[in-house]
Amino acid sequence: MTAIPIGVPRRLVEFTLDGQEARVPEGATVLDACRAAGKDVPTLCQGDTLRPKNACRVCVVEVEGSRTLVPACSRRAEPGMEVRTDTERVRHSRKIVLELLASSADLSTTPRAAEWIKEYEAKPDRFGPDAARLNDEPKIDNELYVRDYAKCILCYKCVDACGDQWQNSFAISVAGRGFDARIAVEHDAALTDSACVFCGNCVEVCPTGALSAKREFDLRAAGDWDASRQTETTTVCAYCGVGCTLTLHVQDNEIVKVTSPHDNPVTHGNLCIKGRFGYQHVQNRG
Repeated sequence: MTAIPIGVPRRLVEFTLDGQEARVPEGATVLDACRAAGKDVPTLCQGDTLRPKNACRVCVVEVEGSRTLVPACSRRAEPGMEVRTDTERVRHSRKIVLELLASSADLSTTPRAAEWIKEYEAKPDRFGPDAARLNDEPKIDNELYVRDYAKCILCYKCVDACGDQWQNSFAISVAGRGFDARIAVEHDAALTDSACVFCGNCVEVCPTGALSAKREFDLRAAGDWDASRQTETTTVCAYCGVGCTLTLHVQDNEIVKVTSPHDNPVTHGNLCIKGRFGYQHVQNRG
């Protein structure tokens, strides 16, 4: 018989969400409650495997009694609180944030960014072409993944994934200050000369495509990347005895990317270099 841990039951927190009663387990965030209620609150820097960073500020909501708007991704639900997610103040704030992000970074590969820009009637071009924070060419210094910092919104998710939250390699950090701030490895060196172990966990959490697998980058550059034609197959990595769950993304009978489910108790979305990138030997080239 297999023992199934159920943990200590958590009491429910009751509060008001857009005028409706909401109940969530103690410790849940306002964003958790919004998603449980089917409310579409946009967010970019939030990750289900990382602690909230409060960086992008797209998910802000209005809480009764709070002087400022609060980020839904990190604000814990409290008994009796009154939350409003779609007020004029909230929508205006999200519009400005989207304009600032889209004017300073390339959001062309950011999921749902175009949809949110349209929904909130954001106009990024009103800041002009000089608003672009970085105009660097993609850094291609290895065959596993590419760094395209023109798409980076400084959400710090890659820094956290490489640091004490998952990998503990500490190869990635923030260099520079203000408008010159950017994600970099030590001395802005090539990845091959850094502490990077090429696990690709930073790629997994990147919300904008600033970090992407080399194969995906090449297919996008050639105009051949088509997620609608891709199938996903779940399997188990055979390289060692840990038993990491893999999701193979297949397009035209070719594995184009490997990920791992974020809710998997073994990996939590993380893999090593072999699990994430070591699939070329199984390709059907016939």
